[in-house]
This record gives sequence, structure tokens and C-alpha cells, in this order.
Amino acid sequence: MARTIPAPAKTNVVANWREALLTGNLPEHGRIDVVTKWLVLTRAAVLPMTLTSGIVAGLLAVGHPDLHLGWLALALAGLVLAHVSNNLMNDLADLWVGTDRDDYPRALYAPHPVLSGLTTKRGLLAISLVVNVADLGIMLVLFVARGWPIVAFALGGFFLSVAYTTPPFRLKKRGLGEPTVLVVWGPLMVGGTYFAAVGEVTWEVIAVSIPYALLSTAVLMGKHVDKLDWDAADGTRTLPVILGEARSRAVTKAMMVAFYPGIVVLAAVGALPWTVLVALLGISALRKVWGAFGQPRPAEKPDRWPIWPLWFAALAFVHTRRAGALFIAGLATGAALGWT
Repeated sequence: MARTIPAPAKTNVVANWREALLTGNLPEHGRIDVVTKWLVLTRAAVLPMTLTSGIVAGLLAVGHPDLHLGWLALALAGLVLAHVSNNLMNDLADLWVGTDRDDYPRALYAPHPVLSGLTTKRGLLAISLVVNVADLGIMLVLFVARGWPIVAFALGGFFLSVAYTTPPFRLKKRGLGEPTVLVVWGPLMVGGTYFAAVGEVTWEVIAVSIPYALLSTAVLMGKHVDKLDWDAADGTRTLPVILGEARSRAVTKAMMVAFYPGIVVLAAVGALPWTVLVALLGISALRKVWGAFGQPRPAEKPDRWPIWPLWFAALAFVHTRRAGALFIAGLATGAALGWT
């Protein structure tokens, strides 16, 4: 049964916002305020992954003689809007081609913008257009400030976002959705934000973008493992459908593990400060989810599990959030100590 809008009751807006930000869901009881509605509509719960990529770029730029904090802030805003746009357009495209239905996971783990009644198809399209126009404005300002590479980064990300679910490309259906996320959350987000901040990009920045991008891709891999049966029945050949569940769980574990030797090697060659090794503490979070990835998803919803039928996606997200936060802390410490 699809998630729907709960019946009105006494409003606790702070609790509503917390629920929406932590789980992507509406509260079980309570009147829906405007902010909560927008947090759910835009899937704000997953926006921290994008902010992390942008902040990584910003911290790498600290100490650069051409760092412009205004352009950096504008690029970060553009990244968040681009992710919001991606979420809205994916919901619209999947609804259009018939993938999103009342019995499909997108409508089960959280309210679908249209199927739940939060908005209409026309409303979803209008919101998407407004967000894209705002992002276009940011791109034009940064283009004037920094030049044509800004356009390449921005339009590259936009094309991959549209092509992810929209015909005739439908990258997700062809086993290319996961590599797309790796490229977008890595070189495009980190490289593009760094370029906006300082006016250039180096191989070190692109290399540094990969370890965290692997964690972001692991979240999507987990989600597609969770949806494997539905996607296979629909003919949507995500990477987990192609590889099978057991191999996909192993690949997802490898992606999460690869983050750690990745940052060690990058620190050893001088692309990162040694302070980022504090992120190795994230291994404790990895250990907590490791066993779950070694076996199939539970047959029934565990008690108090908020986003069923998602299981592996949530576990991978918990690890990504912890490792990403530690990575940022290490970069911030390095910047404070004058590492360049």
C-alpha cells in the first residue's frame, strides 16, 4: 500500500522536520506544515550527500590564492538545487513511463509526490521548472565569473540527471545508473565546485572526489538491491539486476571498503592532508552494517524500521553519513593547520 498523507492532528513542526530529514517520510500523526511537505517532496533526507561533496571541494580550496567565497557559496547552492531538480525530475519521469505505481518501492518507503496527493503531475512539473530556472541563473553568474568550464560541469550534470530516467536514454534501465552517480557525485560535483571557487581544477581534486563518490554510489547500489525483484519484473536492468543479488551485495561492500585505502593512498601522495585519516574511524560504522550485507534482505519489515522495503540503502546511507562527516572533519582540520 502506497504511503499517503496522514490524518491531521496536533502539529509539532520541529518533530515533523526531524522525521522528514531523517527518514524522508511524513510523520505518522500530525498536521503537515509547508516546510515538512517540501522536505518530503524534494527528498531532503538525501541532500547531505551532495552537500558533503560540495564541502569537500570547498575545503580543498582553502588556502588557494584565488579562492572566492561568494562563488563557492553560489556553487554549493547550485549543487543542492541540482540534486533537488534530479529528485523531482526522476519522480516525474518514472511516473510518466509507468515505473512508479502504488505497489512500487518508491511509493512504499516514502510518499510519492503525486501518488500520495502531495502535488499533481502539473505541480511537480512546475516545481521542477522553477528549480531548473534558478539553477540556470546560478550557472550563468558563475559562467561570467569563471568561464566556459562552468557550463561544461553544469550541463554535464544536468544531462546525466535527465538521462538517468528519461526516454530515450533511461540510463538506470541499462545498468548505467550506478556509474552515472559515481561520475556526478565525484568529478562533476567536486571538480565543478572547486573550479567555481578558484577558477581551475587539478588532477588531485578529481582523484580526491572518487572515494566519497564510491560511498554515494554504494547507497544507490543498496537501493537497487532492495528493489531488485520489482525492477527485474519491470525490465529495468539496474546493475544489481544484471549482477544478481549476492554479487551486488559483495560489490556494494567493496565500494564501502574502497573509501578507506583510497584516502590513505591520496594522503600518501600529498593530494590530501594526513588529518583525513581520522575518517578511518568510520570503519566502526562499516562493521555495524557489514554483517547485514552478507545475507539477503529480511523477508518482513523489522520493528520500527521507517523506510521499508528499503534495507541495504538505509544501511549504506548510515555508513556514508558517518564516513563523510569524519572525512570533512579531517579536511577541515587540515585546512585549519594550513595544509595546501
